[in-house]
Amino acid sequence: MVVREILTAEAPILREKTKKVSTFDASLHRLLDDMLETMRDAPGIGLAANQVGIPLQVAVIELEDTIHELVNPQIVKASGEVVDWEGCLSIPGFVAEVTRHQKVTVKARDRHGKEFRIKGEDLLARALQHEIDHLNGILYIDYLESLEELVRVSEHADEVNEETTAGI
Repeated sequence: MVVREILTAEAPILREKTKKVSTFDASLHRLLDDMLETMRDAPGIGLAANQVGIPLQVAVIELEDTIHELVNPQIVKASGEVVDWEGCLSIPGFVAEVTRHQKVTVKARDRHGKEFRIKGEDLLARALQHEIDHLNGILYIDYLESLEELVRVSEHADEVNEETTAGI
């Protein structure tokens, strides 16, 4: 496994819609393995392929010792609304309060092409929405009325939990 460079917000690829994966082969498996290693090294709880310069619909999330590998993910159901702190590995050192759905159901494929569904609540739902947004060229800062809403992590460390400061 290789730790890849995580691109920051000014990289144009982060604003492009990614392409669907059609081949589930060793190169996809390597990408997923590298993304997991890169995300853990950062450290973070989620990473999308375009954050490491690959324009494919691939994301990884790791929460509570559970790894979620998502290929061609789509939100098929969403409910509720919750406001919470959110960060991003492509916007290091900053967080902001963002409104997201509290619960989501996502349809995706695994590394072998088998379709599955995952239901997420709270932080998992937030991470799923965040990574799928990445795959559609959307950053969490796009939900802010102004970039002045961004907060340096060190300024409000008492209000921001460990997962958020790590970045999604």
